Amino acid sequence: MEQVAIERAAGVAAGVFAPGHLGELTRIIPFEMVDEVLAETRARERRVRLVPARVTVYLLLAAALFTDLGYLQVFDRLCAGLAHLAPIRPSGSALRQARQRLGPAPMKALFDLISGPAVTAAAAGWWRGLRVVAVDGTLLPVPDCPANLAAFTRHRLGNGISGYPQLRLAALVACGTRTVIGAVFGPATTGELDYARRLADKLRTGMLLLGDRNFAATELLNHLAATGADLLVRCKSGRKLPVARCRDGSALARLGALTVRVINAEITIRTAAGSRTGHCRLLTTLTDTSRYPAADLVRLYHERWEIETTYAELKSTLLGGHILRARTPDGIEQEVWALLTAYQVLRTAMTDATDSIPGLDPDRACFTTALAAARDQLVLATGVITDTDTDIDLIGAIGQHVLAHLLPARRVRTKDRIVKRAISKYNARGPTIDRTTYKATISMSMLPASP
Repeated sequence: MEQVAIERAAGVAAGVFAPGHLGELTRIIPFEMVDEVLAETRARERRVRLVPARVTVYLLLAAALFTDLGYLQVFDRLCAGLAHLAPIRPSGSALRQARQRLGPAPMKALFDLISGPAVTAAAAGWWRGLRVVAVDGTLLPVPDCPANLAAFTRHRLGNGISGYPQLRLAALVACGTRTVIGAVFGPATTGELDYARRLADKLRTGMLLLGDRNFAATELLNHLAATGADLLVRCKSGRKLPVARCRDGSALARLGALTVRVINAEITIRTAAGSRTGHCRLLTTLTDTSRYPAADLVRLYHERWEIETTYAELKSTLLGGHILRARTPDGIEQEVWALLTAYQVLRTAMTDATDSIPGLDPDRACFTTALAAARDQLVLATGVITDTDTDIDLIGAIGQHVLAHLLPARRVRTKDRIVKRAISKYNARGPTIDRTTYKATISMSMLPASP
């Protein structure tokens, strides 16, 4: 492929292909990978247009990094560092037609290619030889237009219905690095359990799946356990289960053809403001009480919150609270796959950075810092690599920014989720806690299982 040199010694493709890049993140999704996906999905153009298919793929990924901008403004940022090449600026209509020609299949194939747990030498995300993963669902708003309303419905609320139609997204996330192993989405009228069944093919022997109370259905647990993965799921305390007691205070029960261990725990949190006691009930397929102590499993279950953080990064940081752009169901599918791919690429770059320092927990990497650095590198068109003989710096400018602005070590979580930005200004503040001197002690005791 013919190449030209631009400032800062970054290589880009020539001609109309020049805007097809993702800045430094192009090393994770190189040109060859995109071309292969386009060939496999038969989306490669027969003639070279003003906006080729490869450029359209990178445009969609860049738009996932700049969710507050229109596609024409995103295209301008892709060309900002290529001024001396004088790229031709297409019209908004040309960009729309390019996205329609591409369709959602290449973006889904690209996500499938890079999805999975990030490779890391860190111990985070592993527990006693098992990879800890979590499953959960969330809702995303889509534009309110006739085409979208035919596929997506408004979500029912306590005081009416939502202002925008909603789609339901369910994901399987590696808790250690918060990378996405698999994702499915569709109308919100389909429940989380149905989407979770579609994620079962992503589970493997050697995984430990964490789930909240919604996923404790007998049929679903049997379906997920059939994959060979182990389960650790919270259960409603009032659920009646036939049990046989174990020596550590837990008990065994049968759910269909599946034998599970029932763990009942009482957790007390003591702070300067007083103490609070709550109860937790878990179901797990790890029935060996000596190898997997009940108290350790209760502590491990808190790792399920990593998927909540993943959704916060997707919805609050990447999307910035905005609704999706597309006004057709195919466009929505294309956009969501692009959003998930962009998130996965950022998480991979962050893991590469933290992995360069032995013993550094990937939790210390700041997603907002990585996103800001990735946007800067895209606008400057720096770090774009097309030569396979070039040595690749796995840290790069994005990694340097991440390592320079590490988050502090996690503090003890003692509060339930609260609404920090309420509709009413009188309810907008969270708890008044001095974070610099805040200390808490957590104690736990196993409760005998009731017959």
